[in-house]
Amino acid sequence: MSSGMRDDLLVAGLAVFDRLGFEGATVAAIRAKARASNGSFFHVFGSKRELAGALFLEVLRHYHAAMLAALDPALDAEQGIGGLIRAHLDWVVLSRREARYLFEISRNEWGDDVRDAQRAQNARLAEGVERWRAPLVARGELWPMTPVMFVSQLIGPAQIYCRAFLSGRDRADPRGEADTLIACATRALVPPGRVDKQERGAS
Repeated sequence: MSSGMRDDLLVAGLAVFDRLGFEGATVAAIRAKARASNGSFFHVFGSKRELAGALFLEVLRHYHAAMLAALDPALDAEQGIGGLIRAHLDWVVLSRREARYLFEISRNEWGDDVRDAQRAQNARLAEGVERWRAPLVARGELWPMTPVMFVSQLIGPAQIYCRAFLSGRDRADPRGEADTLIACATRALVPPGRVDKQERGAS
C-alpha cells in the first residue's frame, strides 16, 4: 500500500476527529472522507485507535518542528523565550485543526501504543531546547531547573490560554496576548537582576 493512501487516511482522520471527536468518529466516516475501501483502511491501520495514535505522532512532529525552527543557539534568554512562545501561538492559530487534535482531542490511553515514538520525539525537542538553554543557565541568564519544569513554565500558560480559542469559546486571536505571555514567562524563567538589565537595555 502506498504512503499516499496512509497520508490520505491521516488527513481524513484529522478532519473527522475535528468534526465529530474521537468517540463520534467511525472508520466508515474516515474511509468515506479519504475515498478508501474497507480493505485499504485495514491494510494500513488495524483500528480507529491505531490511526488516531499515528495521527497524534504526525501532528506532534509538526508542532515540534515549528518550535525548533524558532530557536537559534545565538538567541539570548528573552529572545528565545519570545521566539518559542510566538512559535507556539502561531502554530495554534495557523494549524488550528492540528492544534485542537493535539491539545483538545487526543487521549492519554493512546499513549500505550505510541509511547516509545512519542518519547523519542520529545527527546529531540528537548535536545534542541537544551542546546540553546544550557549555556544561558551556565551564565546565570536563566534560572536552573529541570527541562520539564522549564517547558511547563514557558509554554504551559500559553497552552492553557489557547484552550478557549481552540474550543471555540473565545474567537479572539491568542497572538494578541503574546507580549503579556512573554513578559510573564520571562519573569518566571530569568533571574530578577537579569530581567531588570534587559528591560533597561531595551528602553
